Amino acid sequence: MASILRVNTLTDASSNNSTAMSTINQGTAKAWACWQGDQFTTILDSFNSSGGTDNGAGDYTLTITNDMANVNYSQVDTHAESASVALSSSNQNTSRTKATGSCHFAASYMAGSGGGNNTRYDASRMNVVLMGDLA
Repeated sequence: MASILRVNTLTDASSNNSTAMSTINQGTAKAWACWQGDQFTTILDSFNSSGGTDNGAGDYTLTITNDMANVNYSQVDTHAESASVALSSSNQNTSRTKATGSCHFAASYMAGSGGGNNTRYDASRMNVVLMGDLA
């Protein structure tokens, strides 16, 4: 038999540091994933994501298992450097398009201090976190 615990506020053992359940619900990641950039189809660890599509070098679409409520969620992407990208390069993540059931983003670098063309590449490690409301 399933149980339900209904509370309005959580607090520590000494009744200090209370937090409303609405804050906990709104402040947690609704989906996240970590993978090796050149092996996007093999996600290393994740929550509420069921895989994705490798659209080419440094270009990815993550599939969200339980849809977001709308496309206005916050998306944070990060990546670690690859052996093929010099440490002096300017690395960038680009959130491209968002849908309620997926997010599309890219990893790129701009070589040299004078700028240049953004070049997409498969980083050694990619991470994405989504914050917002679930549908």
